[in-house]
Amino acid sequence: MTVTTSAEAPIPVGEVSRLIGGWIDRLGAVWVEGQITQLNRRPGSGVVFLTLRDPARDVSLRVTCYRAVFDQVADLVREGARVVVFGKPSWYAARGELSLRATEIRAVGMGELLVRLERLKRELAAEGLFAADRKRRLPFLPGCVGLVTGRASAAERDVLENARLRWPAVRFAVRNVAVQGVHAVSQVVAAVRELDEDPAVEVIVVARGGGSVEDLLPFSDEELVRAVAACVTPVVSAIGHEPDAPLLDLVADLRASTPTDAAKRVVPDVREELARVGQLRDRARRCVEARLDREERGLAGIRSRPALAEPYGLVEGRGAELADLVGRSRRALGHLLDRARADVEHTRARVVALSPAATLRRGYAVLQRQDGAAVRAPDEVAEGDELRARVAEGTFTVKVSGA
Repeated sequence: MTVTTSAEAPIPVGEVSRLIGGWIDRLGAVWVEGQITQLNRRPGSGVVFLTLRDPARDVSLRVTCYRAVFDQVADLVREGARVVVFGKPSWYAARGELSLRATEIRAVGMGELLVRLERLKRELAAEGLFAADRKRRLPFLPGCVGLVTGRASAAERDVLENARLRWPAVRFAVRNVAVQGVHAVSQVVAAVRELDEDPAVEVIVVARGGGSVEDLLPFSDEELVRAVAACVTPVVSAIGHEPDAPLLDLVADLRASTPTDAAKRVVPDVREELARVGQLRDRARRCVEARLDREERGLAGIRSRPALAEPYGLVEGRGAELADLVGRSRRALGHLLDRARADVEHTRARVVALSPAATLRRGYAVLQRQDGAAVRAPDEVAEGDELRARVAEGTFTVKVSGA
């Protein structure tokens, strides 16, 4: 569309901006490649702002995208990274700025490889292979340590020397394999499985001295990750590469920062253990001595009590109390017996005084008929009856001569 203008008939700035926006709107979505020079992710904002630069032509283009679009590559893309962006050019008429609204972002070169590794990482994590509850504790003092590493490598030397310095009696079952290249995965997997099947091996160390991202790719291979996850024997990953940890670090039961660190984690230090044993022995001795001292003080306190310090004194005191009680009981019983005796004598005296025998002793006699009945009146007998007379000293027979 052609616009006719002149010095006498110019068009307003807003009209020019509107026309430019119309021309840009007719341009469809395009794929754009460039290097990220500025990256702005504002907290809480749903939009991410970045700037793409063409280093060859020194041209920059402002790019905006939704946070959900950027989050798909957020772990792999940072300032300085090369990316390919699919988006539609947009003209902001108020400020006269051209930008690109992106709907997809892809990493280029190594970034694309990292994206694939990130996707594999998420898949394996979703299966639970990296879960913390799957991690097994290492044995305190393994009898035999399996070591998978490169032949005559610095990693092998570091593990063997540092482990033997810490615990000279440690034994190793070393499997030398290729740690990079096309044969690395198959050889490492075979060595890990062989050591896992050996009942003498109690822990397996996979060691490499670090390297570039490309060199460490075998240790992020899915086959190796699944082989380590299936191991019964605890596995220690000692790749020695901090910035970009391979997937082996995530599935292993323990991740060591370097091969030297792996040697320190696998076997204890004999000097430290001897010192710890000495400390425990001293603590045990102090505990036993403190217990003995406490028990001795307790026994001394018990022995100082009167019941044990003077046991006969307590018995003698009780004996005196018992003797006093016996005396009191005897006196009480004597008093009771004397009183009872006096009562009996008094009663006996009364009985004697009131008895017929006493009356007879005063000269009286009792006359009884032949049937034993006492004669109380003269008319109870007749002349010529024989009666028995009872006196104090006996009886005799009398005959009635007259009434």
